[in-house]
Amino acid sequence: MITAIVLINADVHRIPETAQAVANIEGVSEVYSCAGDIDLIAKVRVREHDQIATVVTEKINRLDGVVSTSTHIAFREYASADVDAGFDIGN
Repeated sequence: MITAIVLINADVHRIPETAQAVANIEGVSEVYSCAGDIDLIAKVRVREHDQIATVVTEKINRLDGVVSTSTHIAFREYASADVDAGFDIGN
């Protein structure tokens, strides 16, 4: 699976509706509302790189309430056990 993290700036008056609309898109596994510079963070999980373009540019970016996005493609995924194991090397 390919994972992308999509940072979404949304219309402040439509954040809950926009978050739900993003969550309803096939390929989006999670959506978080956030404090700070970014309004929403979406986790996209797809099988092919081309599908990221479809999910982000053809679906998320076209939703009412989405002002802008920034997409970051993950190289690796680390679970808490993996992180702990990395610090135990040589012990």
